[in-house]
Amino acid sequence: MAMPRPTAAQLAYGSCTVIFSTFAMLLLSGTSSGAGIAVIAVAALVLGLLVAMTVPASGKRPAAVHQPSPREPVRASVPAPAPEPVRERAAS
Repeated sequence: MAMPRPTAAQLAYGSCTVIFSTFAMLLLSGTSSGAGIAVIAVAALVLGLLVAMTVPASGKRPAAVHQPSPREPVRASVPAPAPEPVRERAAS
C-alpha cells in the first residue's frame, strides 16, 4: 500500500516548525560547535516531522457509512379466505 502524499498544510506546518525551532534552540543554547549545531538541526527536523504528521489531512476523512436502522418485517394484511360450506357426500 502506497503512502499518501503530504498536503500543503502539512508541508507548511512542518517547515515552519523546523525553521523556528532551529532558531530558538540555537539562540537559547548559545552553542557554536559543529556537533552542537548538528544535534540541534536533527532535533528540529524530528520535531518538524512530528508536527507535520499530526496535522489532520483536510478533506481526506472517510465518509460516514450510513447504516439503515433495522426495520421490522412488513406483515401482509391479506384477509383470511371465506370458509366454504361443508358438503356431505352421499353414502353409496
